[in-house]
Amino acid sequence: MAAIRSKDTTPELVVRKLVHGMGFRYRLHVPSLPGHPDLVFASRKKVILVHGCFWHMHECKFGCARPSSNADFWHSKRTRNVERDRENITKLKANGWSVLVVWECAIKKDAIGLARRLRRFLSS
Repeated sequence: MAAIRSKDTTPELVVRKLVHGMGFRYRLHVPSLPGHPDLVFASRKKVILVHGCFWHMHECKFGCARPSSNADFWHSKRTRNVERDRENITKLKANGWSVLVVWECAIKKDAIGLARRLRRFLSS
């Protein structure tokens, strides 16, 4: 599990490249914000969270996968990730931040739709 990164993952790099190509500038993993959001647009009060489907239990086929070995440990770990995400998003919104969650499967599936979604979120 030491090989699993929390920063600079492939999905995160894809989103960063798209956003940068659109002309938006951001900071990475700001420690003063709840959950250390992946991309922070301080002047716009917006954050983007890039979630891996498995780790954050998305409702797609990757998020619904259940490990066969040590199942109880992984279920509790992944459930805690979801709870922590919910808490961090609530805190961010309470502090006036707009939050966009981008799922790993959305990046793989529809890059054009993702680009549209990102532009709409950041332009509003």
